Amino acid sequence: MENGIFVGGGGESYGDKQWLKLDYANRHGLIAGATGTGKTVTLQILAEGFSAAGVPVFLSDVKGDLSGLAEAGSAEAKLHGAFTERAGKIGFDDFDYDAFPVTFWDLFGDQGHPIRTTVAEMGPLLISRLLELTEAQEGILNIAFRVADEQGLPLLDLKDLQALLVWVGESREELSLRYGNIAVQSVGAIQRRLLVLDNQGGTRLFGEPALQLSDIIRLREAGRGQINILAADKLMAAPRLYATFLLWLLSELFEELPEVGDPDKPKLVFFFDEAHLLFEDAPKALVEKVEQVARLIRSKGVGVYFITQNPDDVPEDILGQLGNRVQHALRAFTARDRKALRMAAETYRENPRFEIEDAIREVGVGEAVISMLEKKGVPGVAERTLIRPPSSRLGPISDAARRAILNASDLGLKYDKTLDRASAYEMLRDRATEAAEAAEDEERRAEEAEAAEREYKAARRYSGSRVERSTSRPTRRSRHSDTIGEALTKAVVKELKGTTGRRIVRGILGGLFKGR
Repeated sequence: MENGIFVGGGGESYGDKQWLKLDYANRHGLIAGATGTGKTVTLQILAEGFSAAGVPVFLSDVKGDLSGLAEAGSAEAKLHGAFTERAGKIGFDDFDYDAFPVTFWDLFGDQGHPIRTTVAEMGPLLISRLLELTEAQEGILNIAFRVADEQGLPLLDLKDLQALLVWVGESREELSLRYGNIAVQSVGAIQRRLLVLDNQGGTRLFGEPALQLSDIIRLREAGRGQINILAADKLMAAPRLYATFLLWLLSELFEELPEVGDPDKPKLVFFFDEAHLLFEDAPKALVEKVEQVARLIRSKGVGVYFITQNPDDVPEDILGQLGNRVQHALRAFTARDRKALRMAAETYRENPRFEIEDAIREVGVGEAVISMLEKKGVPGVAERTLIRPPSSRLGPISDAARRAILNASDLGLKYDKTLDRASAYEMLRDRATEAAEAAEDEERRAEEAEAAEREYKAARRYSGSRVERSTSRPTRRSRHSDTIGEALTKAVVKELKGTTGRRIVRGILGGLFKGR
């Protein structure tokens, strides 16, 4: 079929061949099913199909298996016989082994190029979600971002945000008059959350050089779409960090890409594995944002595919926008499982040949109930389908092969080395240093003035004692000189006695970075 990706086919008890039409691929999709039913292989064959059609792909490798996309499968592989048999059974006449252009990414920089963003780009809403802040704490974070904008303080990495929060806490009385109450306890709670994030490795997510979207939306050899694989096996130990990062990336695509309407094929396909982590305990504002992005991003030519165990992991308003669906087996051992199974079956267009609920429960590994969008975006009738075998390697590649791909990548020079330019941390540190030095100068001048005043008073006492012993009257000139000296001394002392306020400023700012 032209302008389509072959997903699977029939045989006995199965329906016709199933194709994912590229002109409807930006209408989003769902891959669901219990653990071990074949979701990863389905994701793999869809990534292959999109890449072959010239569509870049971004996906997360939660189990470490999808790196096999970089190498061709082999006739010597353990499952080669089963693959060949299935290809013949479903009429996959063009089946052959092949490798695809892959770029590896890793937030921690261990298994791929580091992938970063700045604190400012992520914004207060997503950072609040990442840190699990209360409403009051989120309000203070919004104040901090506003102040950073007004004072020209770039927020690039976590130390910038930590330093800014210290300054906000010290300046809370002045800021509270403009923005509302700022509690020291709330600022401290945010700082503790940042410390936890730091311990989880979140520091590596923030900084420069930040990811440029053009580096993931690329065509490679023979016009194939680049498959961007995010190493997520370690990242899953911090599920909030994982979900927030992917949501940020999705939001950036929405903000930066131009409108393209309904293209012949997507500009990028984004696979969101373990999608339940995105919506688990998510505040209403965040869910509404995801819903908005899912609804509007298709006009930017981006298709979003959620991978999860159960369709009810995805909110109903978002689930209704997922037109292309691959449903692997669901287990129904409890009343709750049976309810979820029934609800999943109700989201498919009925097929008079079988009961969808029974089919979802009965399909084996590598089989699925599939419904793809047809002409005019109408959901197709649900069909039981044998998923086609992958052309690339099934399972992970070796560490040596991964390292060779990374060394050959042209993105290493751009992203592998961290850039640490002057930003909020350095600017606030310099302000504190300048304030401390100015306070020291004022204190020194005040001490000199006090010493001069003591000398003057001592001289006055000495002069007074001489006057008492003298029988002569003071001259007009000496009285005039004394008057001028008193006036000057009083003026200097009056000016320099105002250093108390400056000492307080020094105490606040000087302690900001443990300076002087």
